[in-house]
Parts: sequence; structure tokens; C-alpha cells
Amino acid sequence: MKNYKMVLAYDGTRYNGWQKQGNTENTIQEKLERILQEISGAETEVFGSGRTDAGTHATGQVMNFRINWNGTAEQLLDAFNAKLPEDIAAVSIAEMPPRFHSRLSAKAKHYSYSIWIGKHSPVFERKYTFRCTETLDVQAMRQAAAAFIGTHDFKSFCANKRMKKSTVRTIYDIVFEETEDKLTLHFYGNGFLYQMVRILTGTLIEVGEGKKNAGEAERILLAKSREQAGFTAPSRGLFLREVFYEDWKGGSEA
Repeated sequence: MKNYKMVLAYDGTRYNGWQKQGNTENTIQEKLERILQEISGAETEVFGSGRTDAGTHATGQVMNFRINWNGTAEQLLDAFNAKLPEDIAAVSIAEMPPRFHSRLSAKAKHYSYSIWIGKHSPVFERKYTFRCTETLDVQAMRQAAAAFIGTHDFKSFCANKRMKKSTVRTIYDIVFEETEDKLTLHFYGNGFLYQMVRILTGTLIEVGEGKKNAGEAERILLAKSREQAGFTAPSRGLFLREVFYEDWKGGSEA
């Protein structure tokens, strides 16, 4: 039985997230497992590098699965893509050592969040950006973001208030990419808590709007209270961009 690593891109708009759920079959994991069963004739579990929320997108989600397959990896990729709906694509595939696991072997992840700051409605990007109608002080947002870089307890930025495991994570970098109409925040870290990127983004937006002071970022971290952080930005602006399997050295190569 071979262990394969597959990189996926998907538009999460119409799905109830990545993770298979008992009350719906409309998840990306469920759809992928059904396709693999059709291809192999056997039930096959897929393991994702992260459980993206309902409405969240990906250009570099990674999954692995074990399957009896006599053809080449490229033939398996083609068979997979032939059965996928138009809002999911298998980008690449590689046979991996037996111990490889898409989530447990990951060293770092790159998420991005896009904020529409243009004067007109984002007609063609409305499913992939959060429209902010207030003028944002991007310099203040950069100042606040600097406080989040490093190893911290991010309990204030976790939507799961019953979280029993450690909420300590390391953010390697937060990069701001700005055009006339769009501000995109790129988050690089060794792991992210439930809705952490969306809450960090909401907090930075509130700083940009003047609702919070840039100097409050450190206080919010130390408070370890979800109530102290900003709103949870909508899922439609969030993308899982890359998953890294080597020790973090910066840059953007997966």
C-alpha cells in the first residue's frame, strides 16, 4: 500500500469546511474520500494538513492517503481530477515514505487574508475578500502586527474557549501586501488555533479603523481572553496558501 501526498486547491464557498461531519456530506474531506473509493474500490481515509472552516479557501492544502494503486502517480492524479467538481483541483501528487503525515509532519503554514479597501464593490472578488468601507491606517496595523510575531500564548485569539491543549504558537512573520483596492495579510507560523488567523485579522482591522490602539496588541495577548481581541473576520477572505515540511527558513517555497 502506497502513501501519497496530494496538494489541493479549492473554493470553499459552498462547502461546510474540510472536516467530515456526521450531520452533512457536504465537506471537502467527504467528497475526496468518496472519489478515492470510486477509484480504488476500497474505503480510504484522507488526512488534511489543516481543518479549514466553512467558506475558507485553499491554494495549497495538503492531504495524504494510503491506497493500493498499480499505475503511476500522474495517472492517479489524472483519475482524481477527472472526478472532481470544478471548484476543487488536485494540483500535484507524490509518493511519500510510510511515516509521512500531512498534518503531523508539517513544520509551518502560510495563510493569507484579503481585505477589499477599494471605493467600489468587489464584484468579481466578493467571495474571496472582506470589504472594509472604513479607511484603514495600515501603518498602525503593521505596528500592532509586530507584537504578534514570535512565540506567544494566543489564547485571546482562539475561538474554542474550552481548549484544553496548549495555546502557545509561533508566528514567524506577518507580511502586508497592499494595492489600490486590496490589502492582503500573509501569516506564517508553526501552527494556528481555531479561527486564530480570522481573529488576528479582525483585531488588526479594528486597529486600522481606530477602534483599538496599536499599543494594545501586547495587552490583548497577555489577557488570554477572547473578549479582549477583535471581531472574527468572515471566512471568505481566508486562504490556506502553503504548508511547509522543512524547518522554517523564511520565504515562500513549500
